Amino acid sequence: MSAEAPLQLDVRSRSLLRALIAQYIADGQPVGSRTLAKSSGLDVSPATVRNIMADLEDAGLVAAPHVSAGRVPTAQGYRVFVDSLLEMRPLGRGEVEQLRRELPTGAATPDLLGSASALLSEVTRFVGVVSVPRREEFPFRHIDFVALDDSRVLVILVFTDGQVQNRVITVQRPYGAGELEQVANYLNANFAGMRLDQIRERLLREMREEGARLNTLLTAAMEVAQQAFGESADSDMLVAGQTNLMGRQEAADVDRLRELFEAFQRKRDLLQLLERCARADGVRLFIGEESGFAALDSYSLITAPYGVDNRVLGVLGVIGPTRMAYERVIPVVQATARIISGALKRHQTTL
Repeated sequence: MSAEAPLQLDVRSRSLLRALIAQYIADGQPVGSRTLAKSSGLDVSPATVRNIMADLEDAGLVAAPHVSAGRVPTAQGYRVFVDSLLEMRPLGRGEVEQLRRELPTGAATPDLLGSASALLSEVTRFVGVVSVPRREEFPFRHIDFVALDDSRVLVILVFTDGQVQNRVITVQRPYGAGELEQVANYLNANFAGMRLDQIRERLLREMREEGARLNTLLTAAMEVAQQAFGESADSDMLVAGQTNLMGRQEAADVDRLRELFEAFQRKRDLLQLLERCARADGVRLFIGEESGFAALDSYSLITAPYGVDNRVLGVLGVIGPTRMAYERVIPVVQATARIISGALKRHQTTL
C-alpha cells in the first residue's frame, strides 16, 4: 500500500503518533499534549509529549491548525500510520458472510457491481466506487442475428455472466434469415466461450490464412462478426453514496466538495485513476495529495482489484475523508473484492 519506506521513528514517537491518530479518528478534534500523555500508556510528562510532537511536526507528520489547540495528523502522518503502525485484521467469517448475503446471487454483472458500490457505501458510510469492465472482457456464450432491412442486422449477444447486449450493424449486402442462421451456428460452434478480443484476433488470422479460398459462409461470417465483435464503449464507473461526504467536518470546504462531485459527474479522470489501481497488485491506498488528482486532495481512496482466473477486470473501493477508520475500511474493501471475484467465477462455470 505504500509507495515509500516509512520514516524511522523511535518507540515513544511511534506510540504517540499512533495514539494521536487513533484519538483524532475517533472524535475529529485536535489532540493536546495532556490528552496524549494520558492516552498513550507511556510514562511521560506533557512537556516531553510536547517536545516529541514538535519533532513530529518538523517531520511533517502532524500539524497544529491553531495556536495551542493541539495537533492533527497530516497526509504523511496517516501514511506512516497505515504502513507501519496500524494493526489490521481481516473480517471474521460471519462478517464476510453478511457481505455476501447483501449481494444478489445469480445477478448479471452490471447489477452485481451496482450492488457492490451501494454495499461499500452503506457499510463504510463513505462513497463506494466500482469500475465496470468493457463487455469485451467477458466471454460470449451465444449469438443470434435478425435482419432489420437490406443494410442493417440486429445482433443479440449473450455473455457468460448472463448479460444480453443488442447491437445494430450495417452490412454491405442483404442477408436472408437462413444465411444469418448459418452464420450464427458457425460462430456459436467455433467461438463460444472466447472473449471478443480473442475472437477478433482469430478472425483476422483466419482471413489471412484463407485468403482467396474464403467460401461464402466464412466470408459472410467475417463481415458480420467483425462488426458484431467490435470494441465496445469505454469502461464505466459506478458511484454510490456521494451525499455521505456532506456535512462532515473534513468536507467543510465547499469548493473542495463541489470539485469532487463534479469529478463524479465527469468520471473520466477518476476512471483513469482506477485504471492505474487495476494495474497494481493488491490493495492501493491514496491519502490526500498522493493520488495526484486535485479533487481528492482532502480525501483518501482505497481500492482492491477484482477479476477471474488471475485476470483483473476492474477495481472497487471507497472514497472518504482522510480521517477514517482504515483498519475497518481496508478489510471491507478487500473482502468485497474477493466476493465479487468469486461471483464472476461462478458465472463462467454455471452458465
